[in-house]
Amino acid sequence: MSDVRHNVCLIDDDKIYQFTAKMILEATGLTHSIKTFFNGQEAIDYLISPENQVPENLPDVIFLDINMPVMNGWEFLEAFSLFYKELPKRIVVYMVSSSVDESDIQKSRTYEPVTDYVIKPINKDKYRELLSVLVN
Repeated sequence: MSDVRHNVCLIDDDKIYQFTAKMILEATGLTHSIKTFFNGQEAIDYLISPENQVPENLPDVIFLDINMPVMNGWEFLEAFSLFYKELPKRIVVYMVSSSVDESDIQKSRTYEPVTDYVIKPINKDKYRELLSVLVN
């Protein structure tokens, strides 16, 4: 197993999902820190804040839900797409949803920051696979 540990960001309004995802991610042994946000706006505010414009404070990967109040996953991607290339490091974004709707999967592929679309629930092996890809 790799010694590389990643800063992870979970953006999802479901507290139970956040809790279980955090536990599973920690169990992979591949995380350094896990930040959680309940909607896209909270995450955007964090990502653009001046104190977070150093690589150590930014996530390596974002697991982004689609359906959330205030700012949903699509709205987050619209906002994130405007500034993500200016961040001091590359952030991998995975769309994470229980939706198996092909239109959602296709729509996610139209956003440059999105690496892949992952269907919930996600088990430890899948999280390990997704995080291991970041090393390369």
